[in-house]
Amino acid sequence: MSNQPHNSNLQLVAQRIRARVIETSHKAHKGHIGSALSICEIVAVVALNARGIGTQETSRDRVVLSKGHAALAWYSALEQIGVMTLETLNTYMCDGSLLGTHPDPQLDGVDFMTGSLGQGIGYGVGAALAGRLAKDKRKSFVVLSDSELNEGSTWESAALAGQLKLKNLFVFLDLNGQQALGKTRDILPTSVAIGSWEEFGWNVVRVNGHSTAELQQCLKTHEVSGTGPLLVVAETIAGRGVSFMEGEVKWHYMPMSDDEFSDAIAQVNVRLEQLLMEVDHA
Repeated sequence: MSNQPHNSNLQLVAQRIRARVIETSHKAHKGHIGSALSICEIVAVVALNARGIGTQETSRDRVVLSKGHAALAWYSALEQIGVMTLETLNTYMCDGSLLGTHPDPQLDGVDFMTGSLGQGIGYGVGAALAGRLAKDKRKSFVVLSDSELNEGSTWESAALAGQLKLKNLFVFLDLNGQQALGKTRDILPTSVAIGSWEEFGWNVVRVNGHSTAELQQCLKTHEVSGTGPLLVVAETIAGRGVSFMEGEVKWHYMPMSDDEFSDAIAQVNVRLEQLLMEVDHA
């Protein structure tokens, strides 16, 4: 992979992304907070492993945030790696800004417009296949929500990728168990069929989605022994890092009050300080 930083630094980057999500969403008085908080570790690992983010290099790695409504997490990751300035991040949802609720490919570091759930993985498959046909080293990273398993297009893309043995395709499934209107198991329990991806020809591994060490190890192992596309089933918690948001469906949409923001950022900053101390003593 391109960077492979020490895990303590990766975890620190993820927590800084989490803080940016809280601060920026409150400033904009926008929701989709829980969805963004669940993938902070995932986007940290992707941002620090994908090669050429923010450039126009033809053979650069491609990143697809299939769960486009969590764009604030990706914007925050781009800010952490220097592709986006903090000044630009602070224009989120402002008049005239390109930073909307869903990612815009006019932005550096955004390859595809997403938001219509179930379509992003198809972009990822196409990008991986394009790399093979071009005979370059590009990789395709996709962040997929578990609710997108409700979409037939997701399964069609998975079957095709497995058949083509696209080893340069990496899908991180954000398995947080909830979606806009409730718990996934109560709406359409498609998560029980994840094992069938192995039958399609995927290498499937299940990890703690909030452990950057486990997420990073998946990529390193796949580089050595992968035989097809990689599905990382990342078990996560929606609203991760803020006690009153964790596992609560309301934070799919709701913005924070001033009091809720004060509580949320205080909790995130406590953990951030702990991680800073761990890095200092590493």
